[in-house]
Amino acid sequence: MSKSLLFLPDISGFTQFVQNTEVEHSQHVIAELLEILIDANTLGLELAEIEGDALFFYKEEELPTLEAFLDQVEVMYTAFYSHLKRLEEHRICPCNACAKAPELELKIIAHSGEMQFINVHNSRKPFGTQVIEAHRLMKNDVPSDNYLLISDSLATDLGLEIGRYQEQHDFVSGKNCYDGRDVHYLYSEIDVSKLKLKSPAGEYEVAFTAPPNLKACREYPVAAEELLELISNFRYRRLWNREADRIDFNVSEVTKLGSPHVCVINGQDFDFVTVTKTVEKGQLIYGEMTENPPPVDQLYQFFIITPLSPNSCRLEMETYWKARSPVKRMMLTLFAKKVLRNSVSQVLDNLDELVATPSLLAGAQEESR
Repeated sequence: MSKSLLFLPDISGFTQFVQNTEVEHSQHVIAELLEILIDANTLGLELAEIEGDALFFYKEEELPTLEAFLDQVEVMYTAFYSHLKRLEEHRICPCNACAKAPELELKIIAHSGEMQFINVHNSRKPFGTQVIEAHRLMKNDVPSDNYLLISDSLATDLGLEIGRYQEQHDFVSGKNCYDGRDVHYLYSEIDVSKLKLKSPAGEYEVAFTAPPNLKACREYPVAAEELLELISNFRYRRLWNREADRIDFNVSEVTKLGSPHVCVINGQDFDFVTVTKTVEKGQLIYGEMTENPPPVDQLYQFFIITPLSPNSCRLEMETYWKARSPVKRMMLTLFAKKVLRNSVSQVLDNLDELVATPSLLAGAQEESR
């Protein structure tokens, strides 16, 4: 029987992150990162399990070349830290989960050996001594939370020599005792500054030279952060935007700059993307833009929240639109402006009702879980 590759990416800092941050957003952050790691699979690895903060991949009876293995490692680290960069630069939420996400790190444990399998509910799962040993290697004495660890078995199989890859990895020998037996490995701390991180796509901050076409204001007896969550979390959208038949969005994602969603009204799709603009220090903002609704060419709507006290805030809704042709501008003046003004007023009323009715809020929070 040929040897198999066991490959375990593990998010470092997961336990503290989940315990010390807002539960819902921390779950979404971890889910996004696990999906990023799964999508970064270039070796055709099989995913055996999602183990909380870790993934268990394997490649049955086949080992890659050393170059292909190290390329896979680099692709995975680059994808992981590029996404953390996006979370940091595009976040709109002030909660601890979103603020602390960039502090997460990644370690990868890799091992080789002959694997056995068992069938559980018609699902074939890796099983046996090598699986146990690979998971034990996750508990080690490496003085870092950001590293690649390769068992001696895999290092030998790949022909890895200390010093050969010093530009990319500076491998160091290590060992730990498990069940009275020393298990040796090589590890290399990952220098994130050497990764070619992808810049967050798109420019989502906009500026305007003219005042908003529509503006409305309302005060609410709720903390500014809570109101921002009601507005920016698409799970709550239909509770205050009752014109919508349906809101389509990525349920595993925390809303950030560039996040898309589709608002379906009377069978028509309106495609929105999350944007922002500069506000005063201490204010919170959520904004979105669409190019769908006629007669405008672009419609921007911003929710600017100013804290008044720990349990109260002021919301300003600003609407901007762009219409290139004189005919469209005339239609806006004659017809659409009144419709949009009524829509904004209804949104403010619905938010007022939502904030003032504990049962509605409780139902919204339960629905989001």
